Amino acid sequence: MADRKPIESWLTDMDGVLIHEGVPIPGADAFIKKLRESGKPFLVLTNNSIYTPRDLHARLNRMGLEVPIENIWTSALATAQFLDDQRPGGSAYVIGEAGLTTALHDIGYVLTDHEPDYVVLGETRTYSFEAMTKAVRLINDGARFICTNPDETGPSTEGPLPATGAVAALITKATGKRPYFAGKPNPLMMRTGLNTIGAHSETSAMIGDRMDTDVLAGMEAGMQTFLVLTGLTRPEQVENFPYRPSKVVDSIADLVDRI
Repeated sequence: MADRKPIESWLTDMDGVLIHEGVPIPGADAFIKKLRESGKPFLVLTNNSIYTPRDLHARLNRMGLEVPIENIWTSALATAQFLDDQRPGGSAYVIGEAGLTTALHDIGYVLTDHEPDYVVLGETRTYSFEAMTKAVRLINDGARFICTNPDETGPSTEGPLPATGAVAALITKATGKRPYFAGKPNPLMMRTGLNTIGAHSETSAMIGDRMDTDVLAGMEAGMQTFLVLTGLTRPEQVENFPYRPSKVVDSIADLVDRI
């Protein structure tokens, strides 16, 4: 592999890298602490659009991980940034939770079901048939279809739950219109995140537990990539992909000394 410039900024996924089922992964606290002490720009990323950065800050804090609000980047924020760039001051019909509606309010969007510019689909624990029917009709009437992320399932203590990607497939089947996904593996989420912290891809690294989202997005954004084995991708699965991470490590604990 060609020599890379020293890593000056870090992006890391949250679930499967820093925490697992509500419990910090060993080494996560040391990693975050050293990052903060180093003064290097960093972001904790999540494709989940349910929570606001303030919510996630409080959640991580309860687990002993001190991540400032401004260092949290969600697919909802990436979606809002994309829409603000594309059509400032627009309108949207939203299926989602506070993380998404707050992000859209913050960029000055009007949330409405009357001739919206966009239908924006995010994560929610209460997908309703009525809301999906309205989304289908609005898209058929000309609204553009945007999704926060393509994840088809999400984790829960009882097992997998249908997630944004699965509901998007239903709406696509009913309308014939495919959405634009703003979250991982779209490198847009990485590039907008890097822009918020003033970082450059050549001197940045992405840490993730999934080859098909974290590593792919980081690679396509031009960053070094580290795959940790504390989440979804198993060691034997790495060779199944046509691309590779820069390095595979057991866990986030193995990267503390890289900061």
